[in-house]
Amino acid sequence: MSTNITKIGVMTSGGDAPGMNAAIRSVVRTCAYHNIDCVGIFRGYDGIIEGLFQPMNARSVKGIINKGGTILKSARSDEFRTKQGRKKAYDCLVKEGIQALIVIGGDGTFTGALVFNEEFNFPVIGIPGTIDNDIYGTTHTLGFDTALNTVVEAIDKIRDTASSHNRLFFIEVMGRDVGHIALNAGVGAGAEEVLIPEEDLGLDRLLDSLNRSKQSGKSSSIVVVAEGDKIGKNVFELKDYVDEHMSYYDVRVSVLGHMQRGGSPSCFDRVLASRMGVKAVETLMQGKTNYMVGLLNNLMELTPLKKAIKGKSKINKELLRVSDIMTT
Repeated sequence: MSTNITKIGVMTSGGDAPGMNAAIRSVVRTCAYHNIDCVGIFRGYDGIIEGLFQPMNARSVKGIINKGGTILKSARSDEFRTKQGRKKAYDCLVKEGIQALIVIGGDGTFTGALVFNEEFNFPVIGIPGTIDNDIYGTTHTLGFDTALNTVVEAIDKIRDTASSHNRLFFIEVMGRDVGHIALNAGVGAGAEEVLIPEEDLGLDRLLDSLNRSKQSGKSSSIVVVAEGDKIGKNVFELKDYVDEHMSYYDVRVSVLGHMQRGGSPSCFDRVLASRMGVKAVETLMQGKTNYMVGLLNNLMELTPLKKAIKGKSKINKELLRVSDIMTT
């Protein structure tokens, strides 16, 4: 491996996700293993501009692998969207002696890193951290598995109430553009129906599905709805529609919201973060830049940042079919 790089900066940006701390830990300790200095950058791209740097070593990251959120904090930066802001960021990095960046976040974070590299030829590597699992080039983003476990646990609890009171619950989960959380959690929690942006079920088909459930003897139902589902303007409009057409159901809505982002990362996310951190550092050591590390066929692979940003993660068609069969 090349040893030209002697100091690497690591930062988190965008929405937080369980596993980010485990990834920070992995980056810092991989740097220590290879005798590379590591600098933690607080508050994302704003932190670069403001010079919020802190040297980190193996002991700096003890006891964080099990922590949710991010010890480096996260923020969205309007100033970094300007060329003047990015020039200021570059000058701060050069002054600090940082020679490469590892950015942990989603497509917005990667877009900023790509533009920064193109303008200043500054080496960057991305680690995908977002619970939505909406990044091309990896089967799992950091936080996705933990969010699924959080959602399934919540649905299990809500089902107890639904079955006790003959209620129909619409449970809204995160997923503005993709339905990975809704589909996987729906199958895992045994939901009677799953509504996702990729599949327009339609109001009439939704009613038909709920009627079939009722006729089969089910006295309560769970419908998992991705927040980006296009059937209604929002989940409360769906409730009103079902209230109007299915008076025998006591319909309730539960919006899980930001609880899905929090909590201790699952073992899967901790291991994935550890693998991604090692791959990110060693990719920079090999002189490569503008890549995202990802999990493909259980191997750590590289995807060009531009492709990761522009590509679309695809919904699992087999899982859609499984969902249809399980709701019979």
